[in-house]
Amino acid sequence: MTPITEVEGRRVALSNLEKVLYPESGFTKAELLHYYATTAGALLPHLRDRAVSFLRYPDGPGGQLFFTKNVPPGTPEWVTTAEVPRSSPDSPARMVVVQDLPSLVWAANLVAEFHTHQWLVRCPEEADRLVFDLDPGPPAHIVHCCEVALWLRERLAADGIEAYPKTAGSKGLHLLAAVRGSSSERTSEYAKALAVEAERALPRLVVHRMTKSLRPGKVFVDWSQNAARKTTATPYTVRARPAPLVSAPVTWQEIADCRNPAQLEFRADDIAPRLADHGDLMAPLLDPESAARLP
Repeated sequence: MTPITEVEGRRVALSNLEKVLYPESGFTKAELLHYYATTAGALLPHLRDRAVSFLRYPDGPGGQLFFTKNVPPGTPEWVTTAEVPRSSPDSPARMVVVQDLPSLVWAANLVAEFHTHQWLVRCPEEADRLVFDLDPGPPAHIVHCCEVALWLRERLAADGIEAYPKTAGSKGLHLLAAVRGSSSERTSEYAKALAVEAERALPRLVVHRMTKSLRPGKVFVDWSQNAARKTTATPYTVRARPAPLVSAPVTWQEIADCRNPAQLEFRADDIAPRLADHGDLMAPLLDPESAARLP
């Protein structure tokens, strides 16, 4: 029998709570749900008013992985959904919008990574986030990403844009900034221009093209996630990796001090102490006053 729990007045069905999702650490589905419930205060503001894509891994990262973008069958009627544009205006999609704790717990029961666009559902024609995904090609690793991130931070600051870093929760880094007054197309153009500039400034370290043959030993500065259709892992989401790694906000001091990839590897159990010490390091992204206009 599927257990039913009440979350803020909503009845939420939970399933397979004892299932071990991460065999290396024995991390169970119940622990995953507990993580999301206790991290909701920091996570929910980054999900709210954004259409969510789910990368689902119901049998753990070693099982089948599949993206769910449309509203899943069986979604409770009290979960907010929104119609969002696709490449064709005649065929919009309807996607989940995680607005509250009951919706978050329901979504976490699907066992999924949370991925969101760089725009809000009420204004899909305007980007409110600028993002760079720094992806190292082995033997490069996250320490090399840190060097690139520091360069991008200074370059963005020269244009009046403040960037905030987080781990990808896999092998690289994400840089996010709050922007306003630009379309996704314009934001993509700006991000690409900076990626090209970074390659010119750091030619032995950076590549801005996706061509795989160019990437070994370099950091791919992926600017393409600014496209309207693209999504990026949400801050604090647990990733479908061999261990329950989290896409965790970090300080610029941690970026500057990183000498070993393990220094920027955070698991679900690490996040509560970090929130107690730092609060939500990406909270400034939620303040409209912090949003910058692109030059």
